[in-house]
Amino acid sequence: MSAPLLAVENLDVRFRIDAGRTTHAVRNIAFEVPQGETIGLVGESGSGKSVSALSIMDLLPATATRTGAIRFDGEDLCAASPARMRALRGNEISMIFQEPMSSLNPLHNIGRQIAEIILHHRGGTAAAARGETLKLLRRVGIADAENRMTSLPHELSGGQRQRVIIAMALANRPKLLIADEPTTALDVTVQKQILDLLRDLQAESGMSVLLISHDLSMIRKMASHICVMRDGEIVEQGARDTLFAAPSHPYTKKLIAAEPDGRAPPRDPAAAPLVKADDVKVWFPVRGGLLRRTRSYIKAVDGISFALPRGETLGLVGESGSGKTTLARAVLGLQTARGHIAIDGQPVIGADRATRRAMRAHMQIVFQDPFGALSPRLSVGEIVAEGLRVHHPELDHNETAARVRGILGDVELDPDVATRYPHEFSGGQRQRIAIARALILNPDFLVLDEPTSALDRSIQAQIIALLRRLQTARNLSYLFISHDLKLVRALAHRILIMSGGRCVEIGDTEEIFTKPTEPYTRALIEAAWDNSEPLQGA
Repeated sequence: MSAPLLAVENLDVRFRIDAGRTTHAVRNIAFEVPQGETIGLVGESGSGKSVSALSIMDLLPATATRTGAIRFDGEDLCAASPARMRALRGNEISMIFQEPMSSLNPLHNIGRQIAEIILHHRGGTAAAARGETLKLLRRVGIADAENRMTSLPHELSGGQRQRVIIAMALANRPKLLIADEPTTALDVTVQKQILDLLRDLQAESGMSVLLISHDLSMIRKMASHICVMRDGEIVEQGARDTLFAAPSHPYTKKLIAAEPDGRAPPRDPAAAPLVKADDVKVWFPVRGGLLRRTRSYIKAVDGISFALPRGETLGLVGESGSGKTTLARAVLGLQTARGHIAIDGQPVIGADRATRRAMRAHMQIVFQDPFGALSPRLSVGEIVAEGLRVHHPELDHNETAARVRGILGDVELDPDVATRYPHEFSGGQRQRIAIARALILNPDFLVLDEPTSALDRSIQAQIIALLRRLQTARNLSYLFISHDLKLVRALAHRILIMSGGRCVEIGDTEEIFTKPTEPYTRALIEAAWDNSEPLQGA
């Protein structure tokens, strides 16, 4: 490797919890980022990756204590004044944060936000900054960039917002780019576009990249050298090919082996359909004019049909905005729709409120964000028992408590956690709690809406294994929504590919993966596997 642009030496970070108590987040780590190269920092949630990145940028909260040395281009940043760090941040060192929506000001259009960075660091006229902003938006692949400059962040898709964040980070041509989970929760095709964009921009400018992720397969595609973090320490580091060919630390071996594997559990080919959907349509009117007349429609779901037998999983795949979640909401009776939907022969569309309420005991949903889906004011026991209080008010306290303890055991949690609160658990544990809440009523049908997208790979594998076991034990039917095709392949018996609200292709999982008939399906599959393969010359 060439001479280091960034050298981190014995970095140690502690956070003060209260008087006399601290937590040790980063433990004397050391690594280098050479000029013009990409170094990967990989590990599960809580391993200290983001804290290390924030230490480099001097963005740690006041409760943090940082020791060691961080040398950037020969200068020790730990000894730099606040004024000097402000000059470096956004100018010579830039950072792409994990969640683009929370990194953008919701009140200002994207053109203004990018131009502000240029004017602050480089000066010049507003007109010149606007012209530079337009070039940046075009360079990062924003379609119709001139009109998009006036868009607010909420008017853009997740992939577009991430491109805006990249444009902001590159506005002043930094020497070092820190990318913290830049592709988390993005569609596979958008992930590929973002990674290819970073690669192209690096080749053009010669900048160095510190790429942070919990996804080791993605790091493999981009980085020439990889550092593996666990519990605040770097447990192993080395050249990419060497590390993947002969990992030495058990934790590295665990991460490499954590890719989703296996296939859906056996199914009964003679099973009767539990869920039937015929020509389902969800159209949202677009109104305009003085009288707010309907001018056109957004066809979120446009004529979808499928049948889901008992004990089977139907994978629902497509890019953001394809209509996956809208279709799932329509099936559950949570979204007004046209067509015909039936659960175990009972029509959903047109059912009255009392009928729908009774039906919901037999169909449940597990949401994407396990933290946001659990009330912070209720204990785990109260959260899991909520459905019983609604649908089985005849149960007394002891019967309810016994059922809660039983279902917590079924999802591989200690029943004693019933007295604790959601913030005391990891992401994987919270998702198990959400699954327990859905299963407490012993439903026949579960909608799983991106239930693992925010979780580490090893935790994803555990959740998929748990879902397989529960499906076999309870003869459950799943509608599994995901942008991660590897997870879909590991769980689904059949797949429905959606684009623009319509069904592009539907069929058995292995047939779709091995012999896709539609170009869109082939593009999704190729993007999913290309995102984990190392690029030539990386």
